[in-house]
Amino acid sequence: MKNSVSLSYLKNDLPAGIVVFLVALPLCLGVALASGAPLFAGVIAGVMGGIIVGLFSGSQLGVSGPAAGLTVIVYNAIQAIGLYEAFLLSVVIAGIFQILFSLIGAGKIAYFFPLSVIKGMLTAIGIIIILKQLPHAFGLDKDFEGDFGFFQPDGENTFSELFRVKDLFETGALVIGLVSLLILNVWDLLSKKISFLAQIPGPLICVIAGIVMNATFSGGLKLQSEHLVSLPIANSLAEFFSFLRFPDFTAVSNVMVWKTAFVIAIIASLETLLCVEATDKLDPEGRLTPTNRELFAQGFGNMISGFIGGLPLTQVIVRSSANLQSGGKTKVSTIFHGLLLLICAIFIPQIINMIPLSSLAAILIMVGYKLAKPSIFVAAYKEGLNQFVPFIVTVIAIVFTDLLTGILIGLGVGIGYVLYTNFRSAVLYQTEGNSKLIIFNKDIFFFNRAEVAKVLSRIEDGDNVYVDATKANFIDYDVYVTLNEFAKEAKSRGINLDLKGITLRKTKQR
Repeated sequence: MKNSVSLSYLKNDLPAGIVVFLVALPLCLGVALASGAPLFAGVIAGVMGGIIVGLFSGSQLGVSGPAAGLTVIVYNAIQAIGLYEAFLLSVVIAGIFQILFSLIGAGKIAYFFPLSVIKGMLTAIGIIIILKQLPHAFGLDKDFEGDFGFFQPDGENTFSELFRVKDLFETGALVIGLVSLLILNVWDLLSKKISFLAQIPGPLICVIAGIVMNATFSGGLKLQSEHLVSLPIANSLAEFFSFLRFPDFTAVSNVMVWKTAFVIAIIASLETLLCVEATDKLDPEGRLTPTNRELFAQGFGNMISGFIGGLPLTQVIVRSSANLQSGGKTKVSTIFHGLLLLICAIFIPQIINMIPLSSLAAILIMVGYKLAKPSIFVAAYKEGLNQFVPFIVTVIAIVFTDLLTGILIGLGVGIGYVLYTNFRSAVLYQTEGNSKLIIFNKDIFFFNRAEVAKVLSRIEDGDNVYVDATKANFIDYDVYVTLNEFAKEAKSRGINLDLKGITLRKTKQR
């Protein structure tokens, strides 16, 4: 399938776009709230991520929007710069940086992340979605939607927030959340047996049911506005356009503006590339996203978002996973979700603001479960410890820190485990009587020197030693030094040394 807008899969893409819209809406508002930016800035970023990035991206399933991973950076930057309009200039410049990154081929960084770490990232995000959305399903909406950090801005953490649920839950929200989960599961089963139901998104039925239930509730069951979506309302088109803010280009000499732009460009690019790799791994059709083109699309999207008052954006795994799980086939679903955000913000914000957050939490919990099913852990374990160890470390690290920190920890463990297994398996030693066989199974690096020295120390006077290095394309200088020293010693000890695939050369002692 070519990387272009295709209308061939409308029956798949339109329902998927509706689901992505329902997932993205509270996240856009939540990220804006946590960033200390106008609420509408999150909506703008969501629209730009859907329409602009969707049009220019080569990803068929990736969905972009404001990301939780940038909230702390954005919040601190707005406070440090002092003027939101000046901060918007940082967003525009960050977009320019990303376009430059694409031109120099920085997208290739995506290929350096091990598959085990990417799988761990997906699973960890699934767990975090469940843990973070359970309080919202119970009506505890203190933490902002889209927060994926272990430590929360309100002083709580992921687990302490869960412990508070039993004392602070809203009965109406709990009823709506449980019914919503039931609807989603029943609809999923029925849609597999009744074909026409598959064309109607279960999450849409879930949201409609939530609105109807809350409308019929009275007294203590009825949810108040803090437990509902809070999209800014414009009473006219003119008022809607008043929500737009524009960059202050006089701040171009402000060093903080440039520092912020560079940090946003780096973090947003990394998060995007990680998401691209993860989404491509989930794509049942095995399509690969051109990463440099993706950086260009993200950069252009950030430029436009910053020009009209929006937050910085990245490709986001939660929206992308929801798109894939809902049957999305092409980027039409991404673009359609952006159009829905725009249309609803202009024409029906009052209706959107009737949606209970507990209904949306139920949708996200189902997305999270599909990313972190128990079978995923079993499959990772069966792939062997060299895959399972980085996988499980990445999962734990992300859950207890944040996305980028957890990825770096997982990547470090993955590299360390590779070095460890290389160290253990690079040198094979076999002995039979006074015949000793040393085989280099792979390339030999400086960290293998200790193992080589250990093996050579077992050689006794008069032994016949055969060293086979035919499998090694590279042998580190330090190992050459060790072998040279042993060869000199062998003559005086009556050791017969036979080398294959390696020619000792003169080395200078360091």
